[in-house]
Amino acid sequence: MEQQRKTILSGMQPSGELSIGHIAGALRNWVTLQHDFDSLFCVVDQHAITVQQEPAKLRKWTLDLVAMYQAAGVDPSKSVVFVQSHVPEHVQLAWILTCLTGMGECSRMTQFKDKSERHSDNINVGLFTYPILMAADILIYNADLVPVGEDQKQHLELARNLAERFNHRYSPTFTVPEPYIPKVGGRIMSLQEPTKKMSKSDPNMKASIFLTDSDDDIRNKIRRAVTDSGSDIRYDEQVRPGISNLMSLYHIATDKTFADIEAEFAGSTGYAPFKEAVGEAVAAYVRPIRERFLELRADEDSLRAIAKAGAEQARHRAWKVLRKVYKKTGFIEL
Repeated sequence: MEQQRKTILSGMQPSGELSIGHIAGALRNWVTLQHDFDSLFCVVDQHAITVQQEPAKLRKWTLDLVAMYQAAGVDPSKSVVFVQSHVPEHVQLAWILTCLTGMGECSRMTQFKDKSERHSDNINVGLFTYPILMAADILIYNADLVPVGEDQKQHLELARNLAERFNHRYSPTFTVPEPYIPKVGGRIMSLQEPTKKMSKSDPNMKASIFLTDSDDDIRNKIRRAVTDSGSDIRYDEQVRPGISNLMSLYHIATDKTFADIEAEFAGSTGYAPFKEAVGEAVAAYVRPIRERFLELRADEDSLRAIAKAGAEQARHRAWKVLRKVYKKTGFIEL
């Protein structure tokens, strides 16, 4: 008898163009994991509106992500690709989980504090309860594994707590999810401030390598990347954050180990030859993703069809879980 595959769920916000950090930290892992797991990959447009968005841009970026997931290698015939707002069961479960969550639990979330500082003119309740909706995203599919970055580990811990709390209060219903933390290359830093994570929302366009950048854009950004004092190519995040970040990019683009990279450029005088090699390697790595994205993005009808088919599969699964939750909570069945 074939063993049932474990379920994995992850998603990204449609709030701007994706950077190479999204490939390193998420998409590469998704592509690998989809072969071994029952995989659901979501465009979390409802999370995106905790920060003010232009409606036209939000619609564009949502379809951009459906295309970019595929351009990076996510296969809709192997994985469920869908848009969060197309599956209302997420917010239906979120309300029940909200009623199980303490005020203190949400107020302790560091991301709420950070975003409140950055968007002080729009500290809304959605921003406060964002982690509860994220918990619902995960629990509605009984996900076993959730690929998360360091900045989301606290949110996943809340999801685990809520699953255990519901199971204890009513009866075993939810799988308690485990984090999947990517290995080396999962965290790419800003090219202009290498102690800060690369971000699609960075106002300095030279700080990020976007997956839609041209070859020349990529080469020029890496040529102008901030480096450290000295001239040797050596990996040390604390002492040499600039060079270590460029080495991470070279590692992603070539799969060479840091030891191999150090040996390749041993005795190099100055950083220029290393930067040229990194620029060429990263441009070659991004090129097929960009070209495939542009090809897919041109066929909007196909993207909508993929999102629709994914939503139908997701809703079928989500409703089965929500029915159990409603019954256990005490709601009369519709």
